[in-house]
Amino acid sequence: MNGRIDDSKKTEDEVCANETVWRQAANLIFCAGGTLLCYLWFGVIQESITKGKYGSDGKERFTYIQALVFVQCAINAIFAYILRGKTRDNVPIRTYSIVSTSYLFAMITSNHALQYIPYPTQVLGKSCKPIPIMVFGFLFANKRYHFKKFCCVLMIVFGVGLFLYKEKVDTTYGKSVFSLGFGELLLLLSLVMDGTTGAIQDRIRQQHTVNAHSMMYYMNLFSSLYLLIGLLLTGELFDFMVFVQLYPKIIMDLFSLAAASALGQFFIFKTVTEFGPLTCSIITTTRKLFTILGSVIFFGNILTQRQSLATVIVFTGLLLDAIESKKKKTTNKVKLIEESSVQNKLL
Repeated sequence: MNGRIDDSKKTEDEVCANETVWRQAANLIFCAGGTLLCYLWFGVIQESITKGKYGSDGKERFTYIQALVFVQCAINAIFAYILRGKTRDNVPIRTYSIVSTSYLFAMITSNHALQYIPYPTQVLGKSCKPIPIMVFGFLFANKRYHFKKFCCVLMIVFGVGLFLYKEKVDTTYGKSVFSLGFGELLLLLSLVMDGTTGAIQDRIRQQHTVNAHSMMYYMNLFSSLYLLIGLLLTGELFDFMVFVQLYPKIIMDLFSLAAASALGQFFIFKTVTEFGPLTCSIITTTRKLFTILGSVIFFGNILTQRQSLATVIVFTGLLLDAIESKKKKTTNKVKLIEESSVQNKLL
């Protein structure tokens, strides 16, 4: 009799365990699918706006980068305000106003670069973001990094360098040389701003109790205010309004872009909360690859064999970096648990 009861309990437990596994798998597919779809759509819309041709003769282009980033920051601020609810942190508003400056310049320069370079180049170039963050974190936030971290970063640098290499012939010596255009320089400046933003954010986390949604809200709020001032002072707002009157479809494109960005942030936060940073890093790395593939499929940006190899090298480096970062965090947690258990035994 007892044996039958035990067997029925085991069966119920197994059913519950299977249901939990399937529920988690479905949730992971939902998070990953949402992230990939949102940022694939974001990439398609962003490229269609910045690379699109307007007018009957197709000679007019969208050049109102401040307006584009303003709409994106404003929607992000509204979305973050809703998500943060009543939660607050103790970070001074003045600090957020400072970090918003570098955050804003990073967005403007990376978007402006799209007027000079192909979209896959911009996406892959922005994958170098860990490099300036490491450098600035080491210099200004007193952070230290493992040797394996440097190896992963070197792999990313090599891959990006291979991708950006232009076989420009030097007429003097008849040899191929490495050259950088204005778009690549804007991308480099954007990475420097990313490093500055990362270093300031590290300092903020060290000195204050930080709420992720509050940081997102204030950074986008101040960026929106700065951009509004810039739009008025430069007169771009009025030129943008004229462009909108001529091509009203751009309004839907801009709001679609901002909505995709905000929803993508929601899926990323949900993934980090429910599955951890490693899973999130793998998904966000994959979404960049999907963005490049989307650009190739929808806009005909064909990659050479060298660029395809470089793309594989970069994303391999990013995945290894994500896995190594997770291992380090796990090791640190184990050490803390062991130290606390030793202290408890001594007490």
